[in-house]
Amino acid sequence: MPNFTTVTEFLLTRFSGVWELRVLHAILFLLMYLATLMGNLLIVIVITFDWKLHTPMYFFIKNLSVLDMCYISVTVPKACAIFLLDSTAISMAGCAAQIFLVVAFVTVELLFLTIMAHDRYVAICQPLHYTVIMNPRVCVQMTLASVLSGLVHSGFHTGNTFRLPFCQSNVVHQFFCDLPSLLKLSCSDTLNNEILIFISSVVVAGGCFAFIIVSYFRIFSTVLKFPNRGERRKAFSTCVPHILVVTVFVSSAAAVYVKPISSSPTFQDMLSSVFYSTVPPFLNPIIYSLRNKQIKEAVKRVMRRKLYSRKSIIF
Repeated sequence: MPNFTTVTEFLLTRFSGVWELRVLHAILFLLMYLATLMGNLLIVIVITFDWKLHTPMYFFIKNLSVLDMCYISVTVPKACAIFLLDSTAISMAGCAAQIFLVVAFVTVELLFLTIMAHDRYVAICQPLHYTVIMNPRVCVQMTLASVLSGLVHSGFHTGNTFRLPFCQSNVVHQFFCDLPSLLKLSCSDTLNNEILIFISSVVVAGGCFAFIIVSYFRIFSTVLKFPNRGERRKAFSTCVPHILVVTVFVSSAAAVYVKPISSSPTFQDMLSSVFYSTVPPFLNPIIYSLRNKQIKEAVKRVMRRKLYSRKSIIF
């Protein structure tokens, strides 16, 4: 029988072995991480404390901001650590936790973006029925269903992956643990895992993306009928960035999860992973909220309220 060693921990991969580049990568990741946390936290605070924003659209935006803060926190802090420290090791349990959380957050993010596209469709194309269709109870139910679906989907793939034996190299060619990179390290047949990942990716990501595109196509068809050119321009300037972010998110994730694992270039996978693991949480506050006039006005109101409360305490 051939000799082999059972893997008990994994070694993550840096973008470069040069110290100066490692520091640069860590700084860039850290700046993106802090900007993401600050932007999303500001949105959560403003929407929570401004009653004018207690509407279905901003309810989903707040949920998306909370999700993005959790999502980026799974990968970036550990990536900064392996860039700066000598050790790149991650335990088996830590790797399993990363895979579970990443897959769960990616799934929930796609479902949230789909729900938000549906919310905009109802608001623009069926305004008279908006309060009936998107009532608070339905919004909460859709949110809980999205979270539960993400957890079930992630639990299935995580369990299906870690039932495999890992007895080859323990070097994960990625700056965090993900399914395709880990399957390359298994010493057993992974064809069934690859097929299941491909099918679920096409069904979940492809289904959500198709629903989003159809929703925005109907929105554009309705917007083009608006007599006011300013309203048409405003609607297009809001919807087009949403579509771009979703396209980058889905295409970069598909470049890693849908392609056959054996033919995936390692460095290309790492670059694609940056686009679906860090860029959407960073851009979502800018695209969905900070360009929004109501959010800007709400920030000013909350800031004035805080300043007045401090003055009243001083005097």
